[in-house]
Amino acid sequence: MTTATPRTAVGRRGRFGDWPIAVTFLGPAVLAAVLLRLWPAARAVWDSLRSTPFGLAPTTWVGLDQYRWLFTDPAFLNSLKVTALFGIVVNPLQIAVALALAVLFNERIRGVGLMRTLVFLPVAIPQSVSAVIWAVAFRPDGPLNGVLALFGLGGLRYLTSPGQALASIVVVVSWIGVGYWMMFLIAGLKEIDPNLYDAAALDGAGRWARFRYVTVPQLRRQLAFVLVADTVSNLLLFAPVQILTKGGPDGSTDVLMNDIFERAYTEADVGAAAAATVVLTAVALAIVVVQFRLLSSGKD
Repeated sequence: MTTATPRTAVGRRGRFGDWPIAVTFLGPAVLAAVLLRLWPAARAVWDSLRSTPFGLAPTTWVGLDQYRWLFTDPAFLNSLKVTALFGIVVNPLQIAVALALAVLFNERIRGVGLMRTLVFLPVAIPQSVSAVIWAVAFRPDGPLNGVLALFGLGGLRYLTSPGQALASIVVVVSWIGVGYWMMFLIAGLKEIDPNLYDAAALDGAGRWARFRYVTVPQLRRQLAFVLVADTVSNLLLFAPVQILTKGGPDGSTDVLMNDIFERAYTEADVGAAAAATVVLTAVALAIVVVQFRLLSSGKD
């Protein structure tokens, strides 16, 4: 009798296994994923295959014609071009500056903690607030043109010039994001064995050689993550563009997220906005696949 009781208890527990515990802990997360991720994604695909005039029901089935029309729309093609150009410029710029600052702030210099905080501070400020601050700085009579005037230089048009607006957005986004990516790289630098630098110094390697042959290879996993995460983040850029330029002037800053917003809430073309969202998601997923390949190739 003394040995039957544990067996009976184990048998009763084995009837359902660990399912009740697993469901209790995983249920809320799975439910949130379905309601906030899977269902909106499925709804976007469904809406992208239907035409919704003026954003009102009833809808009509158009299938892949929605995508064929979208890829012949000059506005959408322009948003693809602007998004690609923006990513080509801003991603390497942010990563290069973040890496340089990470290497600098990883050194034992006076006041390094304060300098890290100042660089990271824009991350803690909402993007909308940052955009308003830069809107003041970019005004024709703002502080930036005031500094140029001190050197006898003419003022720039910044957000009102088709040739300068996208570069101005790059400055704003880099000011916001560099500190964030810098912290990831600093964490990676802390994991590098100092003996590697000592061995390289004994072999006669200078500062640049140690950076090239020790720091960069040892940071390849962190750099791969930052590269892909930064690319996806900038691919979804919206708030600074909407606040500062609304996609103008002349569509020079009309990135994909802004184009989707305009189609959905200004033109009330829900079907085209959903199709553009699906295209954007497909591009983001392709970048995530590249991320896994880069991370797997970086394993020792």
